Amino acid sequence: MAVKIRLARRGRKKLALYDVVVADARAPRDGRFIEKLGTYNPNTDPASINIDTDRAFDWVMKGAQPTDTVRAILSYRGVMLRKHLQVGVNKGAISQEDADKKLAAWLQDKESRIASKVERLQQDQASKDKDRLAAETKVKEARAEAIKSKAAAAAGVVAATGEGAGDAGEEVAAETTEEGPAEASEAPAVSAPEAADEEVAQVQEPAAAESEEAAEPATEPEAAAPAEETAQEEKQEEPAPEASAEEAAEPAQAAESTESEAQSSEPAQASEEDAAPASEEATEEEE
Repeated sequence: MAVKIRLARRGRKKLALYDVVVADARAPRDGRFIEKLGTYNPNTDPASINIDTDRAFDWVMKGAQPTDTVRAILSYRGVMLRKHLQVGVNKGAISQEDADKKLAAWLQDKESRIASKVERLQQDQASKDKDRLAAETKVKEARAEAIKSKAAAAAGVVAATGEGAGDAGEEVAAETTEEGPAEASEAPAVSAPEAADEEVAQVQEPAAAESEEAAEPATEPEAAAPAEETAQEEKQEEPAPEASAEEAAEPAQAAESTESEAQSSEPAQASEEDAAPASEEATEEEE
C-alpha cells in the first residue's frame, strides 16, 4: 500500500485551511486518512505551520512520500534535513553527535531568520499605517480649510448684500427728502429704517400743525372776513347753470309786464294829484 503525506482542505470559501495528514494514496483528498500530523495556514505572512516534526520524520523514514507542498513545508521545518543527516549516520559517514549539532545550528539560524522577517514585516506595516494616518490627516485638514473658506465666502456675500441694502436705503432717503437729491447727497448717509422714520416724522408734523390751526377759534374779524370773501369769490367763479331758451324768455316777459304796469300807474297817480289841488281851490272860492 502506497502511503502519502498530503494536505486535506478545510475552512470556508476563499479562506482555506489545510490539515497535514498521512493517508492512502487511493483515498480522496478530503476523505479517510491514517494520521493527522499538523495544520498549515497560508493566509498569514509568513505562513503559519504547526506540525509534529518527530512524527513526520518517523513517517518519512518509513517511506511515506510527501507531496510537493508538504515537502516544502517539511523542509521549512527541518524534517528533510534531519532525514538527510540520519541517512548519513546510518551509512557511517557522520556521527550522530555531529548530525545533531548541524541540525541544531540550522534550526537556530532558521528561527532567527524567521524572527527577523516577522520584525521587518511588522515595521513595514507600522510605516504603512503611519503614512496612511498622515494622508488621512492631510485630507482632514484640507476639508477643514475648504469649510472655512466656504464660510468666509458666505460671510462676504452676506456683508455685500447688507451694504447693497444700505446703499438702496440711502438712495430712497435722498429721493424722498424735500431739499432734493443734491442736498440729500450732502447729508450724512443713513440706513433705510432711519430714512423711513424721518419720512413718517415729516408727514406727521404738517398734519399736527393743520390740526392745531383748525382747533384755534378765529377771534379777530379780519380772519373771518377773508374767509367770507373767499367763499363769495368761489361762488362767483362757479359757472351758472345754462338755462333753456324758454326759461330765459319767461323772466324777460315778466319784467316787461311789470314795466308797463308801472308806466300806467304813474299817469293815474299824476291825475289824482292834479285833481286834488283843483278841488281844494273850489272849496276855498265857495267859502
